[in-house]
Amino acid sequence: MFRIISKELLNPTVSKMVVDAPLIAKKAEPGQFIIVRSRNDSERIPLTISDFDREAGTVTIIYQLVGGSTMELDTLKKGDELCDFVGPLGKPSHTEGLKKVAVIGGGVGCAIAYPITKKLHEQGCEVHSVVGFRNRELVILEKEFEKASDRFFMMTDDGSYGEKGLVTDALERLLTEGNTYDEVIAIGPLIMMKFVCLTTKKYNVKTIVSMNPIMIDGTGMCGGCRLTVGGETKFACVDGPDFDGHQVDFDEAMSRGQMYLDFEKHTREALCRLQKEEC
Repeated sequence: MFRIISKELLNPTVSKMVVDAPLIAKKAEPGQFIIVRSRNDSERIPLTISDFDREAGTVTIIYQLVGGSTMELDTLKKGDELCDFVGPLGKPSHTEGLKKVAVIGGGVGCAIAYPITKKLHEQGCEVHSVVGFRNRELVILEKEFEKASDRFFMMTDDGSYGEKGLVTDALERLLTEGNTYDEVIAIGPLIMMKFVCLTTKKYNVKTIVSMNPIMIDGTGMCGGCRLTVGGETKFACVDGPDFDGHQVDFDEAMSRGQMYLDFEKHTREALCRLQKEEC
Protein backbone atom coordinates (compact mmCIF):
# COMPACT_ATOMS: atom_id res chain seq x y z
CA MET A 1 0.00 0.00 0.00
CA PHE A 2 1.04 3.59 -0.59
CA ARG A 3 0.88 5.91 2.41
CA ILE A 4 -0.13 9.56 2.05
CA ILE A 5 2.70 11.60 3.60
CA SER A 6 0.94 14.95 3.33
CA LYS A 7 -2.13 16.53 1.81
CA GLU A 8 -2.74 20.20 1.06
CA LEU A 9 -5.62 22.19 -0.45
CA LEU A 10 -4.12 24.50 -3.12
CA ASN A 11 -7.39 26.21 -4.01
CA PRO A 12 -11.11 25.43 -3.51
CA THR A 13 -11.08 22.70 -6.19
CA VAL A 14 -7.47 21.49 -6.36
CA SER A 15 -5.57 19.32 -3.85
CA LYS A 16 -1.96 18.17 -3.57
CA MET A 17 -0.85 14.81 -2.17
CA VAL A 18 2.65 13.60 -1.41
CA VAL A 19 2.73 9.79 -1.51
CA ASP A 20 5.33 7.34 -0.24
CA ALA A 21 6.32 5.48 -3.44
CA PRO A 22 10.12 4.96 -3.50
CA LEU A 23 10.27 2.68 -6.56
CA ILE A 24 8.25 5.13 -8.66
CA ALA A 25 10.23 8.12 -7.35
CA LYS A 26 13.44 6.35 -8.37
CA LYS A 27 12.38 6.13 -12.04
CA ALA A 28 9.99 9.07 -12.52
CA GLU A 29 10.69 11.85 -15.01
CA PRO A 30 8.73 15.03 -15.87
CA GLY A 31 5.81 14.35 -18.20
CA GLN A 32 5.08 10.85 -16.94
CA PHE A 33 1.96 9.82 -15.05
CA ILE A 34 0.61 7.28 -12.60
CA ILE A 35 -2.67 5.38 -12.30
CA VAL A 36 -4.22 5.61 -8.84
CA ARG A 37 -7.09 3.80 -7.13
CA SER A 38 -8.31 5.06 -3.78
CA ARG A 39 -9.89 1.76 -2.71
CA ASN A 40 -10.36 -1.79 -4.00
CA ASP A 41 -13.58 -0.92 -5.82
CA SER A 42 -12.50 2.53 -7.03
CA GLU A 43 -12.16 3.69 -10.62
CA ARG A 44 -8.67 4.02 -12.05
CA ILE A 45 -7.58 7.66 -12.33
CA PRO A 46 -4.62 8.77 -14.50
CA LEU A 47 -2.74 11.64 -12.83
CA THR A 48 0.44 13.29 -14.02
CA ILE A 49 3.41 13.24 -11.66
CA SER A 50 3.71 16.82 -10.47
CA ASP A 51 6.97 16.32 -8.58
CA PHE A 52 9.15 13.63 -7.03
CA ASP A 53 11.94 13.32 -4.48
CA ARG A 54 14.25 10.40 -5.17
CA GLU A 55 16.00 10.66 -1.78
CA ALA A 56 12.80 10.83 0.24
CA GLY A 57 11.12 8.26 -2.01
CA THR A 58 8.01 10.38 -2.53
CA VAL A 59 5.84 11.29 -5.50
CA THR A 60 3.60 14.36 -5.62
CA ILE A 61 0.26 14.42 -7.42
CA ILE A 62 -2.05 17.40 -7.91
CA TYR A 63 -5.65 16.77 -8.87
CA GLN A 64 -8.84 18.72 -9.48
CA LEU A 65 -12.18 17.71 -7.96
CA VAL A 66 -14.20 17.28 -11.15
CA GLY A 67 -16.03 13.97 -10.67
CA GLY A 68 -16.94 11.19 -8.29
CA SER A 69 -13.54 9.46 -8.44
CA THR A 70 -11.47 12.53 -7.59
CA MET A 71 -13.98 13.42 -4.86
CA GLU A 72 -13.53 9.94 -3.41
CA LEU A 73 -9.74 10.31 -3.61
CA ASP A 74 -10.02 13.61 -1.76
CA THR A 75 -11.74 11.95 1.21
CA LEU A 76 -8.41 10.32 2.11
CA LYS A 77 -6.21 12.08 4.64
CA LYS A 78 -2.58 12.18 5.74
CA GLY A 79 -1.61 8.74 7.00
CA ASP A 80 -4.20 6.90 4.92
CA GLU A 81 -3.09 4.45 2.24
CA LEU A 82 -3.96 4.26 -1.44
CA CYS A 83 -4.94 0.89 -2.86
CA ASP A 84 -3.01 1.30 -6.14
CA PHE A 85 -0.34 3.75 -7.25
CA VAL A 86 1.13 2.44 -10.51
CA GLY A 87 3.85 4.02 -12.61
CA PRO A 88 5.73 5.79 -13.92
CA LEU A 89 3.77 5.44 -17.17
CA GLY A 90 4.07 7.22 -20.50
CA LYS A 91 7.11 8.70 -22.15
CA PRO A 92 9.10 11.40 -20.31
CA SER A 93 9.01 14.90 -21.78
CA HIS A 94 11.96 15.67 -24.05
CA THR A 95 14.12 18.39 -22.50
CA GLU A 96 17.71 17.54 -23.46
CA GLY A 97 19.47 19.99 -25.75
CA LEU A 98 16.81 22.71 -25.51
CA LYS A 99 18.30 26.18 -25.03
CA LYS A 100 15.26 28.46 -24.98
CA VAL A 101 11.68 27.36 -24.34
CA ALA A 102 8.33 28.97 -23.61
CA VAL A 103 6.16 26.93 -21.25
CA ILE A 104 2.44 27.70 -21.31
CA GLY A 105 0.29 26.35 -18.48
CA GLY A 106 -3.46 26.67 -18.00
CA GLY A 107 -5.40 25.93 -14.81
CA VAL A 108 -4.60 22.60 -13.18
CA GLY A 109 -2.44 21.85 -16.24
CA CYS A 110 0.17 23.99 -14.48
CA ALA A 111 0.76 21.01 -12.19
CA ILE A 112 2.02 19.14 -15.26
CA ALA A 113 3.91 22.09 -16.72
CA TYR A 114 5.82 22.84 -13.52
CA PRO A 115 8.10 19.75 -13.34
CA ILE A 116 9.04 20.29 -16.99
CA THR A 117 9.81 23.95 -16.29
CA LYS A 118 11.87 22.95 -13.27
CA LYS A 119 13.93 20.40 -15.20
CA LEU A 120 14.57 22.79 -18.09
CA HIS A 121 15.75 25.43 -15.63
CA GLU A 122 18.06 22.95 -13.89
CA GLN A 123 19.58 22.05 -17.26
CA GLY A 124 20.46 25.70 -17.92
CA CYS A 125 17.72 26.35 -20.46
CA GLU A 126 16.27 29.88 -20.70
CA VAL A 127 12.63 29.46 -19.73
CA HIS A 128 9.80 31.92 -20.33
CA SER A 129 6.68 30.79 -18.47
CA VAL A 130 3.10 31.93 -19.02
CA VAL A 131 0.41 30.60 -16.69
CA GLY A 132 -3.29 31.36 -16.85
CA PHE A 133 -6.28 30.95 -14.55
CA ARG A 134 -9.89 32.11 -14.55
CA ASN A 135 -9.36 34.24 -11.43
CA ARG A 136 -7.06 34.84 -8.47
CA GLU A 137 -8.78 32.25 -6.28
CA LEU A 138 -7.70 29.43 -8.61
CA VAL A 139 -3.97 30.30 -8.85
CA ILE A 140 -1.55 27.48 -7.95
CA LEU A 141 2.25 27.05 -7.98
CA GLU A 142 3.01 30.72 -8.61
CA LYS A 143 6.19 30.84 -6.49
CA GLU A 144 7.45 27.57 -7.95
CA PHE A 145 7.10 28.86 -11.51
CA GLU A 146 8.73 32.18 -10.66
CA LYS A 147 11.74 30.40 -9.17
CA ALA A 148 12.22 28.19 -12.24
CA SER A 149 11.63 30.86 -14.91
CA ASP A 150 13.79 33.57 -16.45
CA ARG A 151 10.62 35.47 -17.39
CA PHE A 152 7.24 34.82 -15.82
CA PHE A 153 3.77 35.99 -16.79
CA MET A 154 0.60 35.53 -14.73
CA MET A 155 -2.67 35.87 -16.66
CA THR A 156 -6.24 35.79 -15.35
CA ASP A 157 -9.41 35.89 -17.42
CA ASP A 158 -11.04 38.50 -15.19
CA GLY A 159 -7.93 40.54 -14.34
CA SER A 160 -8.27 39.83 -10.60
CA TYR A 161 -4.57 38.92 -10.44
CA GLY A 162 -1.56 39.47 -12.68
CA GLU A 163 -2.49 40.67 -16.14
CA LYS A 164 -5.98 40.45 -17.61
CA GLY A 165 -6.11 38.28 -20.70
CA LEU A 166 -5.42 34.86 -22.11
CA VAL A 167 -2.12 32.96 -22.16
CA THR A 168 -2.10 33.38 -25.94
CA ASP A 169 -2.00 37.17 -25.48
CA ALA A 170 1.28 36.95 -23.55
CA LEU A 171 2.67 34.31 -25.92
CA GLU A 172 1.89 36.41 -28.99
CA ARG A 173 3.63 39.37 -27.36
CA LEU A 174 6.74 37.30 -26.66
CA LEU A 175 6.82 36.08 -30.26
CA THR A 176 6.33 39.57 -31.74
CA GLU A 177 9.16 40.83 -29.51
CA GLY A 178 11.41 38.59 -31.59
CA ASN A 179 11.95 35.74 -29.13
CA THR A 180 12.93 32.57 -30.94
CA TYR A 181 12.18 29.35 -29.11
CA ASP A 182 13.43 25.84 -29.70
CA GLU A 183 9.98 24.75 -28.55
CA VAL A 184 6.80 26.02 -27.02
CA ILE A 185 5.35 23.53 -24.52
CA ALA A 186 1.64 23.95 -23.79
CA ILE A 187 -0.28 22.08 -21.10
CA GLY A 188 -3.83 22.81 -20.03
CA PRO A 189 -7.42 22.60 -21.28
CA LEU A 190 -7.77 21.29 -24.83
CA ILE A 191 -9.21 24.56 -26.11
CA MET A 192 -6.25 26.46 -24.65
CA MET A 193 -3.71 24.12 -26.24
CA LYS A 194 -5.54 24.35 -29.57
CA PHE A 195 -5.27 28.14 -29.65
CA VAL A 196 -1.66 28.11 -28.46
CA CYS A 197 -0.91 25.87 -31.46
CA LEU A 198 -2.81 28.16 -33.82
CA THR A 199 -0.72 31.06 -32.50
CA THR A 200 2.66 29.33 -32.83
CA LYS A 201 1.84 27.93 -36.25
CA LYS A 202 1.81 31.49 -37.62
CA TYR A 203 5.42 31.84 -36.46
CA ASN A 204 6.47 28.31 -37.45
CA VAL A 205 7.50 27.44 -33.89
CA LYS A 206 7.55 23.77 -32.87
CA THR A 207 4.89 23.20 -30.23
CA ILE A 208 4.50 20.24 -27.89
CA VAL A 209 1.25 19.52 -26.06
CA SER A 210 0.49 17.06 -23.26
CA MET A 211 -2.71 15.11 -23.92
CA ASN A 212 -4.86 13.62 -21.18
CA PRO A 213 -7.82 11.88 -22.84
CA ILE A 214 -10.12 9.28 -21.31
CA MET A 215 -7.85 6.51 -20.06
CA ILE A 216 -8.48 3.17 -18.36
CA ASP A 217 -5.49 0.82 -18.07
CA GLY A 218 -2.62 3.13 -19.06
CA THR A 219 -0.80 0.38 -20.98
CA GLY A 220 -2.24 0.69 -24.51
CA MET A 221 -4.53 -2.33 -24.15
CA CYS A 222 -7.97 -0.68 -23.95
CA GLY A 223 -7.65 1.93 -26.69
CA GLY A 224 -9.68 4.44 -24.69
CA CYS A 225 -7.05 7.16 -24.92
CA ARG A 226 -6.78 7.13 -28.71
CA LEU A 227 -6.06 10.35 -30.55
CA THR A 228 -5.58 11.34 -34.16
CA VAL A 229 -2.13 12.85 -34.66
CA GLY A 230 -0.94 13.63 -38.18
CA GLY A 231 -3.81 11.56 -39.57
CA GLU A 232 -2.75 8.47 -37.61
CA THR A 233 -4.23 6.87 -34.50
CA LYS A 234 -2.03 7.23 -31.43
CA PHE A 235 -2.50 6.19 -27.82
CA ALA A 236 -1.71 8.85 -25.23
CA CYS A 237 -0.67 6.33 -22.56
CA VAL A 238 2.12 4.67 -24.54
CA ASP A 239 2.82 6.99 -27.51
CA GLY A 240 2.56 10.12 -25.37
CA PRO A 241 1.35 11.96 -23.45
CA ASP A 242 3.44 14.53 -25.39
CA PHE A 243 2.68 15.12 -29.08
CA ASP A 244 3.38 17.62 -31.84
CA GLY A 245 0.56 20.09 -31.25
CA HIS A 246 0.40 21.13 -34.89
CA GLN A 247 -0.52 17.54 -35.79
CA VAL A 248 -3.19 16.87 -33.12
CA ASP A 249 -6.86 16.78 -34.11
CA PHE A 250 -8.11 18.88 -31.20
CA ASP A 251 -11.72 19.00 -32.36
CA GLU A 252 -11.93 15.20 -32.29
CA ALA A 253 -10.22 15.09 -28.88
CA MET A 254 -12.65 17.63 -27.43
CA SER A 255 -15.64 15.75 -28.82
CA ARG A 256 -14.47 12.44 -27.31
CA GLY A 257 -13.69 14.14 -24.00
CA GLN A 258 -17.33 15.15 -23.62
CA MET A 259 -18.76 11.65 -24.12
CA TYR A 260 -19.14 10.85 -20.43
CA LEU A 261 -19.95 14.28 -19.00
CA ASP A 262 -23.55 13.34 -18.12
CA PHE A 263 -22.43 10.09 -16.46
CA GLU A 264 -19.74 11.95 -14.51
CA LYS A 265 -22.27 14.56 -13.41
CA HIS A 266 -24.67 11.92 -12.07
CA THR A 267 -21.85 10.12 -10.25
CA ARG A 268 -20.70 13.35 -8.65
CA GLU A 269 -24.22 14.24 -7.54
CA ALA A 270 -24.76 10.76 -6.06
CA LEU A 271 -21.50 10.98 -4.10
CA CYS A 272 -22.39 14.47 -2.85
CA ARG A 273 -25.74 13.17 -1.57
CA LEU A 274 -24.05 10.20 0.10
CA GLN A 275 -21.46 12.36 1.84
CA LYS A 276 -24.18 14.73 3.00
CA GLU A 277 -26.16 11.86 4.50
CA GLU A 278 -23.05 10.54 6.25
CA CYS A 279 -22.37 13.96 7.76
